Amino acid sequence: MNRSQLKRSNILRMALAGSKDSTDQDGTGESFILRSIKIAAVVTLYWFISITMVFLNNYLLDNKDLDAPIFITFFQCLVSVGLCRLMYFLSTLFPGNIDFPSMKFDLKVSREVLPLTIVFIGMITFNNLCLKHVGVAFYTVGRSLSTVFNVIFSYTIIKQTTSLKALLCCGAILGGFWLGVDQEGVAGSLSWTGVIFGVLASACVSLNAIFTKKVMPVVDGSIWKLSFYNNLNACVLFLPLIVIFGELGSILKFNRLGDPQFWGMMSLGGLFGFGIGYVTGLQIKFTSPLTHNVSGTAKACAQTVLAVMYNHSSKSALWWTSNMMVLAGSSGYTWVKGIEMKKGPAQGPPVTVSKEVTEKKYPDV
Repeated sequence: MNRSQLKRSNILRMALAGSKDSTDQDGTGESFILRSIKIAAVVTLYWFISITMVFLNNYLLDNKDLDAPIFITFFQCLVSVGLCRLMYFLSTLFPGNIDFPSMKFDLKVSREVLPLTIVFIGMITFNNLCLKHVGVAFYTVGRSLSTVFNVIFSYTIIKQTTSLKALLCCGAILGGFWLGVDQEGVAGSLSWTGVIFGVLASACVSLNAIFTKKVMPVVDGSIWKLSFYNNLNACVLFLPLIVIFGELGSILKFNRLGDPQFWGMMSLGGLFGFGIGYVTGLQIKFTSPLTHNVSGTAKACAQTVLAVMYNHSSKSALWWTSNMMVLAGSSGYTWVKGIEMKKGPAQGPPVTVSKEVTEKKYPDV
């Protein structure tokens, strides 16, 4: 399969359309074993990048010597902008091997993307602040209300109703969320600040998905163009926020500003953030939107288990039950919406895929 001739924007469009094409682009059939190996490789790559990214961000945000989450987020956005420009430059040098949309700056496009950028900044900032205060183990539960907010905003903004079955799945998510908060409190590790940031991040993720759908025509449907303008706008807007929230002093006092290892880890975080958009689209292309969401749910479960093992934590049965309720509710919602979309026009939130694509380096991962 000639992957180099597959435009990334086409991958996303195919994903959103629910493409489940089991042949390559030339129409040549593949054996079941070869197809299975490719799917396993893509899913493994998605899991590796997504899980590594969460742990890496947690490591950077948990730095006791540098309390500057906004600066860390700013730098990762800056890396994404640089990588977009680099990919475009390489595509001009090797047009037959690399296909990437034009990254020439257009002020009009930047202005039209700006409303989305404001929501995007809230999403990634609250996301990172939630991860900073609750850690990886509770992150899945702390950031679990995106689906619930999808339903709320779809009704209040887009006037779309949701079926009873989907609402029951949301009820399971809410129940798991509150049980998780209760169990964190019982264990003495609850951070209400982290929980509040998680709820705000979940709301922004839902709004981000809705605004993304409205803005996509402005960037010719290209997720990479949208990423470029979104991150570029965010870099500009983050600069005054770094000063306003007093992070400038913390940055100047940081004793590792000249340490190549620190900047290497920061750059690696930005690189993984850039890569999550690609591997998400790739997984959807090789499977389907429904399978992608199931994979994401299973990955969140594995991520939680890894975090508990890594921290040598001991969790109660009710704590694990809260996680299972959240994951089961999320999986159930995805399954219900998949069935409804096959029967006719979707009644619920229009975007179940782009949530993670647009989150990029801050997946729910």
